[in-house]
Amino acid sequence: MTSAAEISSLSSTLSELHDRVTAMAEGALATGDEDMAHELIAVERALGGALRRLRRFGQGQGQGTQR
Repeated sequence: MTSAAEISSLSSTLSELHDRVTAMAEGALATGDEDMAHELIAVERALGGALRRLRRFGQGQGQGTQR
C-alpha cells in the first residue's frame, strides 16, 4: 500500500520536473530551436498528465479510496 505522504512527495518532485521542462521548452522557443521545443512540449504534456493522475490518485488515497 502506498502512503499519502509518498504520493505527496512524488507529486512535488514531478511538479518540479514539469516546471523545469516547461522552462527549457520556453527557452528553446525563444532561441528558435523548434525541434527541441517540440520535443520538450511533448514531454511537458506527458508529465502534466502524469501529475494530474498522481494527484487524483493521492486525493483518493486521502479519502480511503483504493484501486
